[in-house]
Amino acid sequence: MNLTQNYIQENKEKFLNELIELLKIPSISADASYAKEVHLTADEVAKQLKEAGADNVEICQTAGYPIVYAEKTIDSSLPTVLVYGHYDVQPADPIELWTNPAFEPIIKKTEIHPEGAIFARGACDDKGQMFMHVKAFEAMMKTNELPCNVKFMIEGEEEVGSSNLGIFVKENKEKLKADIILVSDTGMLSNDNPSITTGLRGLSYVEVEVTGPNRDLHSGLYGGCVANPINILAKMIASLHDEDNRITVEGFYDNVVNLSAEERTEMAKAPFSQEAYNKALNLNSEYGEAGYTTMERGSIRPTLDVNGIWGGYIGEGAKTVIPSKAYAKISMRLVPNQGPDEITEKFKKHFEAIAPKGVYVKVRPHHGGEPAVTPIDSIGYEAASIAYETTFNKKPIPVRSGGSIPIIAMFEKELGLKTVMMGFGLDSDAIHSPNEHFGLFNYYKGIETIPYFYKHFTELSKN
Repeated sequence: MNLTQNYIQENKEKFLNELIELLKIPSISADASYAKEVHLTADEVAKQLKEAGADNVEICQTAGYPIVYAEKTIDSSLPTVLVYGHYDVQPADPIELWTNPAFEPIIKKTEIHPEGAIFARGACDDKGQMFMHVKAFEAMMKTNELPCNVKFMIEGEEEVGSSNLGIFVKENKEKLKADIILVSDTGMLSNDNPSITTGLRGLSYVEVEVTGPNRDLHSGLYGGCVANPINILAKMIASLHDEDNRITVEGFYDNVVNLSAEERTEMAKAPFSQEAYNKALNLNSEYGEAGYTTMERGSIRPTLDVNGIWGGYIGEGAKTVIPSKAYAKISMRLVPNQGPDEITEKFKKHFEAIAPKGVYVKVRPHHGGEPAVTPIDSIGYEAASIAYETTFNKKPIPVRSGGSIPIIAMFEKELGLKTVMMGFGLDSDAIHSPNEHFGLFNYYKGIETIPYFYKHFTELSKN
């Protein structure tokens, strides 16, 4: 891998400039007004894969945004790595909180990233991390050091639920045959303490609607006389947690598997400072489900959070109305044995049951996904661990993440493949938030580490 590593060092500036150009394209999958830009991004990813040395590069059309597929087979007797990533990004809102425009990338030094970080929407999630794989592949190809076969499947709908990816996978099982799936859409503990994600929470996402009167009403004439949907919705949402911050939805915890004391002890060995955590987020205290640490609350425990709430008049000045309707978007993060369909149905039943007289309630399910756990005793994990240890000079810690990547469970179900999640982002990188960024150290370290995964996975597969 010496030639590969030399190529990486010699082309750092090129790799950075190419990522900057990719980040300039606002590939926002949630907003149809950006459809042209999403398609342009797919074209650019395909172009990069071709230039890197991939064969059979295809832009596969779906009912939504296209999936970019590419492959390189050097020897059918060797193992095949299937790389997954996504090129779509979250909306930049609220745009006024960005220190620079979200799609005008800029390099700035920070306390955590003294070497500099690239600030832009998608810098970490997932353009920057996906692009690491393209550049690592390029480095191995240009130096003739690719040790096994590789396939790429890069989608444009991850941020809106990957609704068409499952169809694509089911229809292309032969094309997608591989030995392992490799993903970089997660993070690690810190630059000094690398880690590998071994578990992800599932997801149930719903939108609720509370309707009162058949039209907006004058609050002076009707206030106190009719149910105000916003008042009611606020009360209903508040009741979804008890005084210990446990979720009150009936049956919510029925199938939750509690980790043993031994497992919790092992988990606690991961470096974590509550003080530093609070400082980073400007918090004056920890908060969450009683009986669990912050690390546990964010990974092994299920949660329920309101992601948005609206209704009535929110424009400039005053408009004294009782709104006809109020709405909220609610997400529930799930742990193993909690199925998204089951939890969605339990939530719907509960929310409708707690609605008082005077209002009508609707619960609309959105996308969801199964939790996923990957084994640490597999050759895929071992190869990743050795790769991190090679470039960081420290053995990575296995950790469970609080986030959700629903397609990980789908890959196992449809393709029969486990996934190795080699993330290089940090919690502080502000994904999904204003001022998202990705450290240059992390970007380059990812490109340097990935080739060693290929090397060691190939070697371990021979045993």
